[in-house]
Amino acid sequence: MADEMVLRAQQFVNDTYGSVIGMTVEENGQTGWNTMYALTRALQYELGISGLSNNFGPTTLSVLRSKYPSINASTALSEGLCRIIQSGLYCKGYDGGGIDGVFSSRVESSLAQLKADMGVDQAYPGSDLTPKVFKGLLNMDAYVTVNGGSGTVRSVQQWLNGRFVDRQDFYIIPCDGHHSRDVAKSMLFAVQYSLGMADGVANGVFGPGTRSGLREHTVSTGSTGVWVQLFSAGMVLNQRPVSFTSSFSSALAAAVSDFQAFVKLPVTGSGDFSTWASLLVSYGDQERDGEACDGVTKITPARAQTLKAAGIRYVGRYLTNPSTTSLPEKAIQPGELQTIADNGLRCFPIYQTYGRDADGFTYPSGRAAGQAAVNAALDHGFKRSTRIFFAVDFDALDHQVTDNVLPYFKGIEDAMASNGNVYEVGVYGPRNVCTRVGEAGHATASFVSDMSSGFSGNFGYPLPANWAYDQIVTRTIGSGTGAINIDVNIASGRDTGQASFDPPASQTPDVLFNTAYWPGLLADVQNYMESIGFAESDGRIYTTTECLETIIAGDVAVTNTARAYGMRKALIQTTAFWEFRHYGNEDLGKDAGVWLYHNGYVPDWAKDLPKIESFRDSSTGVAQMFGFAGILSWNNSIRRGLVTGTPKDTTRDADIFSVWDKLRTDNDFALTSVGHAHIWAADGKPGGDEEDPMDRLPALDYTDSEIYEVLRRYQGPAEPAFTDARKRMPLYHIFEKYNRMMR
Repeated sequence: MADEMVLRAQQFVNDTYGSVIGMTVEENGQTGWNTMYALTRALQYELGISGLSNNFGPTTLSVLRSKYPSINASTALSEGLCRIIQSGLYCKGYDGGGIDGVFSSRVESSLAQLKADMGVDQAYPGSDLTPKVFKGLLNMDAYVTVNGGSGTVRSVQQWLNGRFVDRQDFYIIPCDGHHSRDVAKSMLFAVQYSLGMADGVANGVFGPGTRSGLREHTVSTGSTGVWVQLFSAGMVLNQRPVSFTSSFSSALAAAVSDFQAFVKLPVTGSGDFSTWASLLVSYGDQERDGEACDGVTKITPARAQTLKAAGIRYVGRYLTNPSTTSLPEKAIQPGELQTIADNGLRCFPIYQTYGRDADGFTYPSGRAAGQAAVNAALDHGFKRSTRIFFAVDFDALDHQVTDNVLPYFKGIEDAMASNGNVYEVGVYGPRNVCTRVGEAGHATASFVSDMSSGFSGNFGYPLPANWAYDQIVTRTIGSGTGAINIDVNIASGRDTGQASFDPPASQTPDVLFNTAYWPGLLADVQNYMESIGFAESDGRIYTTTECLETIIAGDVAVTNTARAYGMRKALIQTTAFWEFRHYGNEDLGKDAGVWLYHNGYVPDWAKDLPKIESFRDSSTGVAQMFGFAGILSWNNSIRRGLVTGTPKDTTRDADIFSVWDKLRTDNDFALTSVGHAHIWAADGKPGGDEEDPMDRLPALDYTDSEIYEVLRRYQGPAEPAFTDARKRMPLYHIFEKYNRMMR
């Protein structure tokens, strides 16, 4: 809802400063960061700062302190500076007077209220505007509870502001009743200041000095004073049901015992160092030993004995490795699970592709990940009900969790359902990711990446209620052949992995399609296509069922091609189905145009189409392949010695038309050509429309990244090839699901 006075503030900053501060703001009557940035730049302009910026940083604060250490009604202010203050007050929800350049009693009253809301009214009594309060005025922090904020959390925030605002590197934090990154960092500063660290030494980092100091400040029943206040503040911010207090009562001790039990610390009821650490930083006390670990190194018998000697019971290992060159032992190696079982250890599986930014997380990529993980877990021999932890290995902001991560996990959930929920879903990631995915019902347990303490999704968030593993430190243990580098994890007992495994699948070639699997394949493909907007019949020439029937009708050609060149049938099936499912009247018209170009008339099968234009070539047939691409694909395989024959010339119309017409009319030839096109794509498509580096030829053990790249190259070097390849990945894994059951 628009606010009339915020609108006037926006109009003021645009009219007065828009031509000199390098920006203007939308005049919509709604407070936002751009409005605060513009007011900050206007302030810098009034202070005579030449390099204007959105950041109210050290330079702005230093110049403000020098020129206006305390602003009140008697301060000689420019009209513009006073109006900036008035505008900031309105943007914060306070009365700013008339935005008329008058430092009136209304402005004074609002500034006094602002400081009281911040908790700094004792440190800065009266209505004077001090530099740090000014800094707090020109940001988007709230100083009253918002969105269901906790009054107890707000009392902690106000206390921190009031007690430490005069310290050099402590800035006023929000008092909105919500824990956050800024609040968490302010707690570390507060601890350091209370330890006696000087300004410039205290840095808000949980370093050696802070750790050493906290070891000397255990608090327990009967303790009083600032250290109890700090400790109870930590409990409040971690959402424990306690009061913010300066007296360590028996009730607080009971709550501490509950917290210690929850995070798997020794239950003492006292605020010892390990408990302090768990309250202040996500990884807690990194000297703890955990019962679980994960790593990218093969578990050999010697390494298994090292793990057992270190008290490890549960080992996290990766189902796949998207790379063919880095971390060669990242994925579970042949015989490794048996070694784990033989040595009395248990294994929990992790699925991770690259996934280092939000763009990789969508519903289709979740469907692909879910099906790929099921296929891989079955291949390795993981038994029913095993929980697979799907990784979100980046600092996902809250809006990215909403827009990207949750749809991704919905895709995983749907993929699991299509497989009869043979496996459970877990989530690996920062605290906020794990909490929100769990609360959405997409995962039953969390593997928390707490080592990444600086992640915004960890800083200021409590440990998720459904945590199973808590990753706290990287450590090398053992020696000689038993040495192994691991991430140490605390285990809650919510997940215990598996101690025995089915025999692993072998990398054998695909076989002919068994029609007994047709109903399941059709249902899975229909469900997936509908989930991305393709109804069974959507106005295109062929329905989903008709397209899939066509692909399966050519199964002999598909199987023979895949076996002849050592590739998975799913590479051919996915490409052909996707292309054919997109075949529409526009494509039919272009086909008629190609016929017209090469034959001089419109064929009978196209006479009822709208006006036909002449084309030399078009993507045609079940594979939607150009004659040009077909020639280059087969020429490439002739050059490689994979087939015999005479290369054709893409500059000769007769050669283009002969291959094009065969692609259009002979489905077996078209499907076989898809296989050769994938080989050509892996070779970098010499002579084609892009210059890609050569890749490994399609193989039975192709990684996800190789599968994606070959599927993408089939479509071309520009969008929508990249987006469509991500959508085709789930189809690949659906075809592979059934192909692997028939092998």
